[in-house]
Amino acid sequence: MIHAVTNGGVTTLTLDRPDKANALTEAMLRDLCGAVEEAQTSKVLILTGRGSVFSAGADLAAAKAGLAVSPLWERLSAGIAGFKGLSIAALNGTVAGGAFGMVLASDLRVAVPKAKFFYPVMKLGFLPPAPDPGRLVQLVGPARAKMILMAGQKITSETALDWGLVDQVSEDVIAAAQALAEDAIGAANAHIAGIKSLL
Repeated sequence: MIHAVTNGGVTTLTLDRPDKANALTEAMLRDLCGAVEEAQTSKVLILTGRGSVFSAGADLAAAKAGLAVSPLWERLSAGIAGFKGLSIAALNGTVAGGAFGMVLASDLRVAVPKAKFFYPVMKLGFLPPAPDPGRLVQLVGPARAKMILMAGQKITSETALDWGLVDQVSEDVIAAAQALAEDAIGAANAHIAGIKSLL
């Protein structure tokens, strides 16, 4: 359900449950955490999905059984945020719910034009993992973060680009991510980490 491929200093993690909109089960979440932790020596980390949806967030049955409040969400986003290389979310489609955490923790975000973004925690009665609201505010500001988290707004890629939630919109997000990664691939790990620490 999670495919990890490392090639030339780039680790690409692909969510592969397209028949269920890449909704995350506990096993998938654990696998993602482990894969991110194993990728820490890579220069670039790319997160993507198979199919027309990046991820619908937590599998609803698993969420109701307790996955919605699992510490694994924070472990995953901490692993991505702490990655010393360049992390890029190559969003092949819509991002919803808990899947926001890994997207917000990434350094850069590229999305297909048809992607939508929504985080229905108010409607579903769950609190988002603690780091997510702060990271969202850093990207889009407090009022727009409230539009997403409190008013339940579903925004388009065009709006996400305008708000600063994504950095590029492209039909081919993998090619776009690879283009953004070129300079980092050619640099030493310590140099990448040094620039990132200054930022």
